[in-house]
Amino acid sequence: MRRRRAAIGLGVAVGAAAAAVAAERIAARRLRSRPDPEAGVDFAELPPEDLGTIASFDGTRIAVRAAGAEDAPVLLFSHGFSLDMTTWHYQWKAFSDRYRCVLFDHRAHGRSGKPPGGEYAVRAMGRDLLAVLDHVSPQGPAVLVGHSMGAMSILAMAERDPSVFGDRVRGVVLADTAASDIAREFFGSVGSRIERSLRPLTQRLTADLDRVERLRGRLTRVTDLSLLIARATQFGPDASPSQVAYLADLSSRARVEVWVHTAADIREMDLREALSAITVPALVVVGDRDMVTPKTSALALREALPDAEAVVITRAGHVSMMEQHRVFNEVLARHLGRVLPAGEEAALRR
Repeated sequence: MRRRRAAIGLGVAVGAAAAAVAAERIAARRLRSRPDPEAGVDFAELPPEDLGTIASFDGTRIAVRAAGAEDAPVLLFSHGFSLDMTTWHYQWKAFSDRYRCVLFDHRAHGRSGKPPGGEYAVRAMGRDLLAVLDHVSPQGPAVLVGHSMGAMSILAMAERDPSVFGDRVRGVVLADTAASDIAREFFGSVGSRIERSLRPLTQRLTADLDRVERLRGRLTRVTDLSLLIARATQFGPDASPSQVAYLADLSSRARVEVWVHTAADIREMDLREALSAITVPALVVVGDRDMVTPKTSALALREALPDAEAVVITRAGHVSMMEQHRVFNEVLARHLGRVLPAGEEAALRR
């Protein structure tokens, strides 16, 4: 009788697992078969000018590329966690006819090197951002455009060196980001407790990166499940299948140190005091379907910044600059017209 019950239980479990796998495949097939106006876009295309690598404060080599006239005002783009400079594809394509668009990969991301001293924190990335700015626009004028972690690095730079904001850095754009309480925003009222519970696990994982790499490889390789996770956490309801697949692939190739050290730093980060240092006009952008840094984060930024406006992009998730790139570019162009006059019209022609 016991063996029979065990066999029945095993059969039910196997059946449930098989049903889950089948449902996952059906959902992924539906995603891939959706109409895709972005099909055929070469998201991996890089800006044409390779500026090589720039040494940051600790010797980390930061890969930098550019498009646009060398004497034009600089738009310096800073990408998000586990991604790279190519997520700004639609922006450098649209704005490089009037501006000098400069893109770079954060430390341990994309084509940039790993830090020789093991510093993976957002504040170190703020110093990387400053190193790139010093190299490409020592006098200005420039506008800093950051997404998620990349926007946090702008705050980190402001915390360390507020003097760059003014005649040199004329404006900033903070897209789909927050200054603190990432876990609380993502998980709601239980976020602080979840963050505290993750600390011991993070400490154990930090000591065994090989184990993390094996686990990460299983969890993040591009499968039906990874596509569905990317779709659910990063995008709104009109997600382009090719954009979802591209982001899932980028994230799957991020280094293990990013997933352990940088992710832990972001969970514990608090850069709220840096907001008062950004005295230039700031544009805060958020997708109304952003689950990672929702509208409450954007409104908190707008209230704390000395001179800011907030724009909510409808039907966009956490990567609004890709998913709703036409609307994002219109909003960005208006902001550039405010802080760098005469730049708006050419950008909107695209």
